[in-house]
Amino acid sequence: MARPVIALLTDFGTRDHYAGTMKGVALAICPDATLVDITHDIPAHDVLSGALELAAAYKYFPTGTVFLAVVDPGVGSSRRGIAADVGDYRLVAPDNGVLTVVLDESPPRKVVELTERRYARPTVSRTFEGRDRFAPAAAWLAKGIELAALGRPAGALHRLDIPKPAIDREHDAITGEVVRVDRFGNLITNIDRKTFEKVAGASLDIRVGPHAVSKVVTTYADAPAGEVCALFGSTDHLELAANGASAASELALGRGAPVTVARRA
Repeated sequence: MARPVIALLTDFGTRDHYAGTMKGVALAICPDATLVDITHDIPAHDVLSGALELAAAYKYFPTGTVFLAVVDPGVGSSRRGIAADVGDYRLVAPDNGVLTVVLDESPPRKVVELTERRYARPTVSRTFEGRDRFAPAAAWLAKGIELAALGRPAGALHRLDIPKPAIDREHDAITGEVVRVDRFGNLITNIDRKTFEKVAGASLDIRVGPHAVSKVVTTYADAPAGEVCALFGSTDHLELAANGASAASELALGRGAPVTVARRA
């Protein structure tokens, strides 16, 4: 029988003890678990970044993986803790929208609140629920308990308003925006390939902020060194990149920058 997998995503970084302590709590409950770090470098309190990074990763994990996502600016407040079953995977997180994209792509079969105290640590810190509430719940799921054991049905969940691209059919154009900037400085947009192909043609005008992008390539090396280009990255979304450089730095742009794709007349 395969060992259970718990995959962690947080904004805790690795300088402090937080991420490691959560792993210790999980292993104390489910010592057979394999722990995988998706990332602990989500910008502090940035729930949208957490939601997008989780969505970029989760489909590539083995069936049965438990995801523990803690980006939680509302820690200690009245916001709920939840666990969700989406069929192939289960997820534990605060109810603050960090699961929005995953739940949009994989509608949940069941979602419960983390209200059953026997599956939390005896004392729950108001500043570190990742250790005391979320990590134990994820570990108990990995150990084999049913989702329903963790608490009552959750009902309506908090959802983020994720920016979506818009199609202007009259002008054969798409408007979108940059939603992520990765560590290489690639400006990743919310324009997916399927939407892009609705206006794709032999000749396109692509703009990000005030800048025109000269070409669409298939891989970074197809552009001259340092030149900003457009391509579809690993999540199949349009991104603006610079071969061997940071497009974000070259263009002085970041998340929220407007992007347009238009077919030339």
